[in-house]
Amino acid sequence: MLRRDDRGQANLTAIVILLGIVITSVWVWKRLSLDTQEYVIDQAIPLAAAVIGVAVLVLVVVRKIRRRAQQKHRRDRLLAAFQRETVREKKLELAFALAEVNGYRVDGLEAVVPELKELWVSTLRRAVGEKQHRIRGMAASHLGVLQDRSVVPLLLAALEDDHAYVRSCAALGLGRLRASEARAKLEEVMKEDWDQTTRSRAKEALERLTPP
Repeated sequence: MLRRDDRGQANLTAIVILLGIVITSVWVWKRLSLDTQEYVIDQAIPLAAAVIGVAVLVLVVVRKIRRRAQQKHRRDRLLAAFQRETVREKKLELAFALAEVNGYRVDGLEAVVPELKELWVSTLRRAVGEKQHRIRGMAASHLGVLQDRSVVPLLLAALEDDHAYVRSCAALGLGRLRASEARAKLEEVMKEDWDQTTRSRAKEALERLTPP
Protein backbone atom coordinates (compact mmCIF):
# COMPACT_ATOMS: atom_id res chain seq x y z
CA MET A 1 0.00 0.00 0.00
CA LEU A 2 1.11 3.56 -0.69
CA ARG A 3 1.89 5.72 2.30
CA ARG A 4 0.25 9.12 2.63
CA ASP A 5 3.43 10.89 1.40
CA ASP A 6 3.63 8.54 -1.58
CA ARG A 7 -0.02 9.15 -2.45
CA GLY A 8 0.52 12.90 -2.24
CA GLN A 9 3.54 12.64 -4.54
CA ALA A 10 1.57 10.49 -7.00
CA ASN A 11 -1.30 13.04 -7.03
CA LEU A 12 1.15 15.90 -7.63
CA THR A 13 2.78 13.98 -10.49
CA ALA A 14 -0.61 13.35 -12.07
CA ILE A 15 -1.49 17.04 -11.84
CA VAL A 16 1.81 18.04 -13.44
CA ILE A 17 1.30 15.55 -16.27
CA LEU A 18 -2.27 16.75 -16.86
CA LEU A 19 -1.14 20.36 -16.87
CA GLY A 20 1.60 19.47 -19.35
CA ILE A 21 -0.92 17.80 -21.65
CA VAL A 22 -3.21 20.84 -21.54
CA ILE A 23 -0.38 23.29 -22.27
CA THR A 24 0.92 21.11 -25.12
CA SER A 25 -2.56 20.77 -26.60
CA VAL A 26 -3.07 24.55 -26.56
CA TRP A 27 0.36 25.09 -28.14
CA VAL A 28 -0.38 22.60 -30.92
CA TRP A 29 -3.89 24.00 -31.48
CA LYS A 30 -2.62 27.54 -32.00
CA ARG A 31 -0.20 26.34 -34.67
CA LEU A 32 -2.85 24.54 -36.71
CA SER A 33 -4.21 26.22 -39.83
CA LEU A 34 -7.75 27.59 -39.78
CA ASP A 35 -8.88 24.84 -42.19
CA THR A 36 -7.45 22.17 -39.91
CA GLN A 37 -9.08 23.73 -36.86
CA GLU A 38 -12.45 23.84 -38.64
CA TYR A 39 -12.06 20.21 -39.69
CA VAL A 40 -11.30 19.18 -36.09
CA ILE A 41 -14.28 21.12 -34.75
CA ASP A 42 -16.77 20.06 -37.45
CA GLN A 43 -15.78 16.42 -38.02
CA ALA A 44 -13.03 15.01 -35.83
CA ILE A 45 -14.53 16.03 -32.47
CA PRO A 46 -18.09 14.73 -33.25
CA LEU A 47 -16.60 11.50 -34.58
CA ALA A 48 -14.44 11.07 -31.48
CA ALA A 49 -17.44 11.79 -29.25
CA ALA A 50 -19.49 9.16 -31.09
CA VAL A 51 -16.71 6.59 -30.75
CA ILE A 52 -16.34 7.35 -27.05
CA GLY A 53 -20.12 7.09 -26.59
CA VAL A 54 -20.22 3.66 -28.26
CA ALA A 55 -17.23 2.50 -26.22
CA VAL A 56 -18.89 3.60 -22.98
CA LEU A 57 -22.13 1.82 -23.95
CA VAL A 58 -20.26 -1.38 -24.74
CA LEU A 59 -18.38 -1.13 -21.45
CA VAL A 60 -21.63 -0.70 -19.51
CA VAL A 61 -23.19 -3.74 -21.24
CA VAL A 62 -20.09 -5.87 -20.62
CA ARG A 63 -20.00 -4.90 -16.95
CA LYS A 64 -23.71 -5.68 -16.60
CA ILE A 65 -23.25 -9.10 -18.17
CA ARG A 66 -20.24 -9.75 -15.94
CA ARG A 67 -22.16 -8.73 -12.80
CA ARG A 68 -25.01 -11.06 -13.73
CA ALA A 69 -22.59 -13.92 -14.32
CA GLN A 70 -20.92 -13.29 -10.95
CA GLN A 71 -24.31 -13.07 -9.25
CA LYS A 72 -25.40 -16.35 -10.82
CA HIS A 73 -22.17 -18.02 -9.73
CA ARG A 74 -22.64 -16.87 -6.12
CA ARG A 75 -26.30 -17.89 -6.19
CA ASP A 76 -25.54 -21.36 -7.54
CA ARG A 77 -22.84 -21.85 -4.92
CA LEU A 78 -25.20 -20.81 -2.10
CA LEU A 79 -27.98 -22.90 -3.60
CA ALA A 80 -25.79 -26.01 -3.51
CA ALA A 81 -24.74 -25.27 0.08
CA PHE A 82 -28.39 -24.72 1.09
CA GLN A 83 -29.45 -28.04 -0.40
CA ARG A 84 -26.60 -29.90 1.32
CA GLU A 85 -27.06 -28.30 4.76
CA THR A 86 -28.94 -30.30 7.39
CA VAL A 87 -28.60 -28.07 10.47
CA ARG A 88 -31.69 -25.85 10.61
CA GLU A 89 -29.99 -22.72 11.96
CA LYS A 90 -27.30 -22.80 9.29
CA LYS A 91 -29.88 -23.59 6.63
CA LEU A 92 -31.87 -20.53 7.68
CA GLU A 93 -28.78 -18.32 7.40
CA LEU A 94 -28.10 -19.69 3.94
CA ALA A 95 -31.73 -19.08 2.95
CA PHE A 96 -31.50 -15.40 3.88
CA ALA A 97 -28.16 -15.06 2.08
CA LEU A 98 -29.57 -16.79 -0.99
CA ALA A 99 -32.46 -14.34 -1.28
CA GLU A 100 -30.13 -11.38 -0.81
CA VAL A 101 -27.62 -12.54 -3.44
CA ASN A 102 -30.51 -13.14 -5.85
CA GLY A 103 -31.67 -9.54 -5.49
CA TYR A 104 -34.79 -10.53 -3.52
CA ARG A 105 -36.29 -12.14 -6.63
CA VAL A 106 -37.70 -15.63 -6.98
CA ASP A 107 -36.29 -16.21 -10.49
CA GLY A 108 -33.64 -18.90 -10.31
CA LEU A 109 -34.79 -20.19 -6.92
CA GLU A 110 -37.77 -22.20 -8.17
CA ALA A 111 -36.19 -25.54 -7.24
CA VAL A 112 -36.07 -24.64 -3.54
CA VAL A 113 -39.16 -22.43 -3.18
CA PRO A 114 -41.17 -25.07 -1.24
CA GLU A 115 -38.26 -25.58 1.15
CA LEU A 116 -37.69 -21.85 1.58
CA LYS A 117 -41.38 -21.34 2.25
CA GLU A 118 -41.53 -24.07 4.89
CA LEU A 119 -38.39 -22.73 6.55
CA TRP A 120 -39.53 -19.11 6.72
CA VAL A 121 -43.14 -19.92 7.64
CA SER A 122 -42.07 -22.16 10.50
CA THR A 123 -39.55 -19.55 11.67
CA LEU A 124 -42.20 -16.84 11.70
CA ARG A 125 -44.56 -19.06 13.67
CA ARG A 126 -42.12 -20.62 16.12
CA ALA A 127 -39.46 -17.98 16.80
CA VAL A 128 -41.59 -16.47 19.54
CA GLY A 129 -38.94 -15.78 22.15
CA GLU A 130 -38.28 -12.19 23.21
CA LYS A 131 -34.80 -12.29 21.63
CA GLN A 132 -35.97 -13.85 18.37
CA HIS A 133 -38.04 -10.99 17.01
CA ARG A 134 -35.31 -10.04 14.51
CA ILE A 135 -35.14 -13.50 12.96
CA ARG A 136 -38.95 -13.58 12.92
CA GLY A 137 -39.04 -10.27 11.11
CA MET A 138 -36.51 -11.40 8.53
CA ALA A 139 -38.62 -14.47 7.83
CA ALA A 140 -41.68 -12.24 7.32
CA SER A 141 -39.99 -9.92 4.85
CA HIS A 142 -38.36 -12.77 2.92
CA LEU A 143 -41.65 -14.61 2.51
CA GLY A 144 -42.68 -11.83 0.15
CA VAL A 145 -39.81 -12.76 -2.16
CA LEU A 146 -41.43 -16.09 -3.01
CA GLN A 147 -44.50 -14.52 -4.65
CA ASP A 148 -46.77 -17.08 -2.96
CA ARG A 149 -50.01 -15.40 -1.91
CA SER A 150 -50.93 -18.25 0.42
CA VAL A 151 -48.70 -16.59 3.06
CA VAL A 152 -50.73 -13.35 3.05
CA PRO A 153 -52.85 -14.33 6.11
CA LEU A 154 -49.68 -15.14 8.05
CA LEU A 155 -48.15 -11.76 7.14
CA LEU A 156 -51.37 -9.97 8.05
CA ALA A 157 -51.21 -11.63 11.45
CA ALA A 158 -47.58 -10.52 11.77
CA LEU A 159 -48.76 -6.91 11.41
CA GLU A 160 -50.16 -7.38 14.93
CA ASP A 161 -46.83 -8.54 16.39
CA ASP A 162 -45.66 -6.96 19.64
CA HIS A 163 -42.34 -5.98 18.06
CA ALA A 164 -42.28 -3.06 15.67
CA TYR A 165 -39.46 -4.66 13.68
CA VAL A 166 -41.65 -7.69 12.88
CA ARG A 167 -44.57 -5.46 11.91
CA SER A 168 -42.40 -3.37 9.57
CA CYS A 169 -40.97 -6.52 7.98
CA ALA A 170 -44.45 -7.96 7.51
CA ALA A 171 -45.46 -4.77 5.70
CA LEU A 172 -42.35 -5.11 3.52
CA GLY A 173 -43.27 -8.71 2.72
CA LEU A 174 -46.82 -7.74 1.74
CA GLY A 175 -45.45 -5.00 -0.46
CA ARG A 176 -43.16 -7.46 -2.22
CA LEU A 177 -46.17 -9.69 -2.80
CA ARG A 178 -48.25 -6.75 -4.03
CA ALA A 179 -51.05 -8.24 -1.95
CA SER A 180 -54.05 -6.06 -2.76
CA GLU A 181 -56.14 -7.94 -0.20
CA ALA A 182 -53.94 -6.41 2.51
CA ARG A 183 -54.79 -2.83 1.49
CA ALA A 184 -57.24 -2.07 4.30
CA LYS A 185 -54.93 -3.45 7.00
CA LEU A 186 -51.90 -1.64 5.60
CA GLU A 187 -53.84 1.64 5.51
CA GLU A 188 -54.75 1.12 9.16
CA VAL A 189 -51.13 0.41 10.08
CA MET A 190 -49.91 3.43 8.11
CA LYS A 191 -52.23 5.73 10.06
CA GLU A 192 -52.25 4.21 13.54
CA ASP A 193 -49.04 2.29 14.30
CA TRP A 194 -46.91 4.10 16.89
CA ASP A 195 -43.65 3.12 15.15
CA GLN A 196 -42.53 5.50 12.40
CA THR A 197 -40.59 2.82 10.49
CA THR A 198 -43.62 0.52 10.45
CA ARG A 199 -45.83 3.34 9.17
CA SER A 200 -43.29 4.10 6.43
CA ARG A 201 -43.09 0.44 5.41
CA ALA A 202 -46.87 0.23 5.26
CA LYS A 203 -46.97 3.33 3.05
CA GLU A 204 -44.30 1.87 0.74
CA ALA A 205 -46.24 -1.40 0.55
CA LEU A 206 -49.44 0.43 -0.38
CA GLU A 207 -47.62 2.21 -3.19
CA ARG A 208 -46.62 -1.17 -4.63
CA LEU A 209 -50.07 -2.73 -4.51
CA THR A 210 -52.13 -3.32 -7.61
CA PRO A 211 -54.90 -0.71 -8.10
CA PRO A 212 -58.18 -1.54 -6.31
